[in-house]
Amino acid sequence: MRLIFERNLWQVKASIVRKKLRAKAIYKILTKAYPNVRCELDYKNPYQLLVATVLSAQCTDKRVNQTTPALFKRYGSVKKMAAADLKELEQLVKSTGFFRAKARNIKALSQKILTDFSGQVPDELEKLITLPGVGRKTANVVLGHGFSIPGITVDTHFGRLSRRFGWSDKKDPVKVEFEVGELIAQKEWTNLSQRLIWHGRRVCHSRKPACGACVLAKLCPSYGLGEVDKIRASRLVKVEADFR
Repeated sequence: MRLIFERNLWQVKASIVRKKLRAKAIYKILTKAYPNVRCELDYKNPYQLLVATVLSAQCTDKRVNQTTPALFKRYGSVKKMAAADLKELEQLVKSTGFFRAKARNIKALSQKILTDFSGQVPDELEKLITLPGVGRKTANVVLGHGFSIPGITVDTHFGRLSRRFGWSDKKDPVKVEFEVGELIAQKEWTNLSQRLIWHGRRVCHSRKPACGACVLAKLCPSYGLGEVDKIRASRLVKVEADFR
C-alpha cells in the first residue's frame, strides 16, 4: 500500500514538473512575441487607472479611452469625483455600458478613498477590494500597472487561454489566479497577465482562434481548435489599431 502511495505521489510531482516546464516554455515564446506589453487603458496616475478599469467592465479599452478624457477633465481628482453630480456622471460614462452602476461605483469609491485612505488609492489588494465596484481583477490591474506590484489579472481572455494551455481547468477566476500563480514566477505576474490578454485579443480569439498564425502552434495542446490554414488564419489576427 505504501509503495502504491509513493508511486502515485511521484507521478503527481512529475506531472506538476512537466506542467511548469510547458508553462515556462509557452511564456518564453509569448515574451518574445510581445516584448513591450503595457496596459491598453490610458491613465496618468493610479486613481485614473482605477476609474478606467472599473469603467472597462463589459466594455472595450478603446471605448473607455474615448470616454475618460472628458470625464477626467470635468472631475480630475478624487475630491471632485466624490462630490460629482450623479446624473452628470452617468451621462459622461454612458457609452461604456451599465453606466448607472459604474457612475455610482466611481463616485462611491472616490468617497471611500477620501474618508478611509486619506485621498490616496491604497496599494494593498485587501484594501482595494473594499472599494465599491472593485474585485480582485481590478485590484490586480491597479497594483500591477499603478504601483508595480505583481498581480495576476484573470479576465475572460486570461481564463480562456489558461484552459487552452492546460494551465488550469477551472472557470472560477480566483482559482485560476492561484493555479497559474504556481506555474510562473511572481515577478512576471503582471506581464504574464498582459501578454495573455494581448494574445487573446489578437490571435487566440474566443470563437475562432487563428491557430495557423499562432507562435504557440507547436506547443499549444489546443492547436487545431481554430483555423489552421496559415493564410486564412492570418486574416483573423487583429492589430494594434483595433484597440486604440
